[in-house]
Amino acid sequence: MDAMPSPTVTRVVEDYVTLVWKAVEWPGGTPTTTDLAEQLGVTPSTVSANLKKLARDGFLEYEPYGSIALTEAGRQIAVRMVRRHRIVETYLVERLGVPWDQVHDEADQLEHVISDALLERMDAALGHPRVDPHGDPIPDTDGNTVAPDSETLAETPPGAVVRVVRVSDRHPHVLRYLEQHAIAVGSVLHVVDVNVPAGAVWVEADGTSVEVALQAARAVRVVRGEEDRQA
Repeated sequence: MDAMPSPTVTRVVEDYVTLVWKAVEWPGGTPTTTDLAEQLGVTPSTVSANLKKLARDGFLEYEPYGSIALTEAGRQIAVRMVRRHRIVETYLVERLGVPWDQVHDEADQLEHVISDALLERMDAALGHPRVDPHGDPIPDTDGNTVAPDSETLAETPPGAVVRVVRVSDRHPHVLRYLEQHAIAVGSVLHVVDVNVPAGAVWVEADGTSVEVALQAARAVRVVRGEEDRQA
């Protein structure tokens, strides 16, 4: 009896498994049908139908209204695509000067068509970076990533001195706002106040007071410094 042909790896497959992998990778993140629909710009019913197909094809483990998880086959595809995306983003920002709030969409197009040989040349030219311009860890060729223990800026207590290590690229307007106030990966911030009812966090960056909305503060991950100005 002839063996069944392997399911075709389409762009839809690549996009879905990548989003599931990234959702799990972000600390505390969980993939949901609603969130996937928002990111893909389709209806939740379309997402559910595609998740069922991907599960039948062996890329996902999925039950309606249940959890969404990658199979090993799905994980391998996701890691490959994430590595491609983040190397391309880094190259576009560092070598071509593409703004960090625009680079995601550009890389999203290129990641599906660039050859492995060219990708590895780009990686070598960049010096094999471990993170992309948003601080997202770049998987190595074996799929391993290294990320520091961190917390969101919204979780950080007043008085703490922190260093920005990662910023979500989900919302370009947040990236633009942070850039306008010189807040990027590597920036050192002094947390002045966290006011949840007011929906804002106040920080000092390079001696300048900056108000950061809670939505943006939750998109910024930081590690605390050795000093605490209220200690």
